[in-house]
Amino acid sequence: MPIKKTSKTKKEPKTFVLDTNVILHDAESINMFQENNVIVPLTVIEELDQFKRGSQVINLNARQFARTLDSITGSALFNGGISMGKGRGKLRIAISKGISPAIRDVFIDDTPDHRVLSVAYEWQIKLKNKSQVILVTKDVNLRMKAKALGIIAEDYTTDRVKNIEELYSGKAIIENFDDDVLLSLFHPPYEVNPNKLLKKLNGEAFPNKYFILKNQFRSVLAQLNSTREKLIKIDKTTVYGITPRNAEQTFAVDALINPEIRLVSLTGKAGTGKTLLALAAALYVKKSYRQIFIARPIVPLSNKDIGFLPGDVESKLAPYMQPLWDNLKVIQDQFPEHDKQHTAIDAMVKDQKLVIEPLSYIRGRSLQRIFFIVDEAQNLTPHEIKTIITRAGEGSKIVFTGDVYQIDHPYLDGQSNGLSYLIDRFKGQKLYAHINLEKGERSELAELASNLL
Repeated sequence: MPIKKTSKTKKEPKTFVLDTNVILHDAESINMFQENNVIVPLTVIEELDQFKRGSQVINLNARQFARTLDSITGSALFNGGISMGKGRGKLRIAISKGISPAIRDVFIDDTPDHRVLSVAYEWQIKLKNKSQVILVTKDVNLRMKAKALGIIAEDYTTDRVKNIEELYSGKAIIENFDDDVLLSLFHPPYEVNPNKLLKKLNGEAFPNKYFILKNQFRSVLAQLNSTREKLIKIDKTTVYGITPRNAEQTFAVDALINPEIRLVSLTGKAGTGKTLLALAAALYVKKSYRQIFIARPIVPLSNKDIGFLPGDVESKLAPYMQPLWDNLKVIQDQFPEHDKQHTAIDAMVKDQKLVIEPLSYIRGRSLQRIFFIVDEAQNLTPHEIKTIITRAGEGSKIVFTGDVYQIDHPYLDGQSNGLSYLIDRFKGQKLYAHINLEKGERSELAELASNLL
């Protein structure tokens, strides 16, 4: 008699209610929930309508979501939900008559956030014992409000790094290294076969990774090349008057001036020299590029938007760009006023060979043979990072600098920002190098404050 197979209990799909900020963060978010159902409150559609106009990434995401929604629905109506494809859940647009009395009793104000919360509450009651309802929002306060009402709430984690503390550093220290290998790195051709190194690292020997190799007799700085066929000695290089002050800065400069490495990320706390080194290296290799473009996202501190500042657009943007000009001035002051390298910087700015502008101004630009530095990249979303990199033309180099622990963006954190996402996804790629700078070199006082405060 054949044994009767018992079928496993079918797992019921969950129901996710999306907040506006999730869609503005990722226009394709509704496609990321697999077999589960997705509800978009009508309030969210209304909010997105306010973001349709503009050239920022959130404006592009609002328009892209509208197109995605239209392609899924076609001529069908939303009654009962619309299938998002084979093996996928249903999509619903939730229409509610104002705020639920239970929500209104707790929150007096009629706001979009409370309307989204009301939709999640109503569907939790409607689908009780049928489907688990989860509110997905990047707004921490809204998640707290939902949990207080007994509604499950989660962050949107599709493009989130698992553990920021274990983020790839781009470097390693290896103690008690074979002295014969170290000695050979001090003699031409200043490179060795890395087989012994690869065995020691147990799969952590990524292309373009940097090492401090040492034993009781000597130490040497080295890099594993992009093909992992050579371990190459790295020397300290002065770039446009700026000399690296520690091993990490030496590694950073090497990655920045290496023509084979097309994408570089530098992380570290304030004062570690991220932006200064990137700018100095760009000037050092300027002949290889048509233009040096330096940009940073406009993310106001303390929620004080540029609308609060007096003057025209240029006047309002100037304070945000000033730190970049300050770094350029530091480099320029390495040379006497009438020195050729001093005056060359002024000439480059005048001829727009060196441009410092807000990141939003990149749209429409051609990135052919551009050395492109993006400062404060931790305030970018993963989608924004992707948008920038995919614009890189032939012969361009892109450098991202930032501190993944210092996020000014209201809906990003150390795990969800674009810089962390980039480091996690690109490690091991032949065209990419990353260095985390740990030692502050701005001043003894700045380093002490960074560590203590």
